Amino acid sequence: MRNRIIGWTLTAAAAAAAIFLSMPVSAQFPAESTIPKAKRRPRPIAKASTAPAPRTKDGKVDLSGAWGYAGYTSDIAKDYDVGELPMTPYGEKLFKERQANQGVEDPEARCLPTGVPRRDPYPMKIVQTPDLLIILFEGNLHSFRQIFLDGRSHPKDLEPTWWGDSIGHWEGNDVLVVDTIGFNGKTWLDLAGHGSSDQLHVTERYSRPDMGHLKNEITIEDPVYYSRPWKVTQITPQLAGDLLEYICTENERDSRHLDIINEQLKNKK
Repeated sequence: MRNRIIGWTLTAAAAAAAIFLSMPVSAQFPAESTIPKAKRRPRPIAKASTAPAPRTKDGKVDLSGAWGYAGYTSDIAKDYDVGELPMTPYGEKLFKERQANQGVEDPEARCLPTGVPRRDPYPMKIVQTPDLLIILFEGNLHSFRQIFLDGRSHPKDLEPTWWGDSIGHWEGNDVLVVDTIGFNGKTWLDLAGHGSSDQLHVTERYSRPDMGHLKNEITIEDPVYYSRPWKVTQITPQLAGDLLEYICTENERDSRHLDIINEQLKNKK
């Protein structure tokens, strides 16, 4: 009976996710957590603007601002029209296992960071300075990324982390190239279960084609899971507003159910 109930619960959750993803963009940003329901409003996207992107004093494109929904990464291959991913035999084996287990071990389901380049269904905010670019995430436990622009190299003895170590440089005045290594190998690339290891290497090319859009061209390399590098492109609209408070673990009641399912799966082996 418990298995039937759990199976129904997961099916219902999947259906709810499908409904959520079919909602208009303006309705996909619930004001969660401590904000009273009566005061919650849809998260509006700024009116599309093809005006030229703003510039900093030194002529660089200014990536600063609040940015909306770039698409929840449910399946990175399908969401970004990548086609079949070049998975290694090990990568394909683990992916199939996660599919069969309905993703119960997904770190994001336990309010852990998504890592790079996975996106969750919440906005982010970029703060740009000459020597440092910071990305603040409304989701992801209100976590953040630091991208160092001061000419430093990656440390020789990196301590593995969820977000890795990011350094960047400008190609001309229009493209910021970000190189990230030093991941802890615990993140999934998407809800579907495509994996990443501590050998993951992500290269991002940020640009701002116009006032209303942020573009990120991403190259993913990970010899443990993928036989060759592959690419995705994210286009993010500008958010009309700012980030809201979102506390992932507040009133959280799911993890204990995931623990039950996970234990059952282990007992079947």
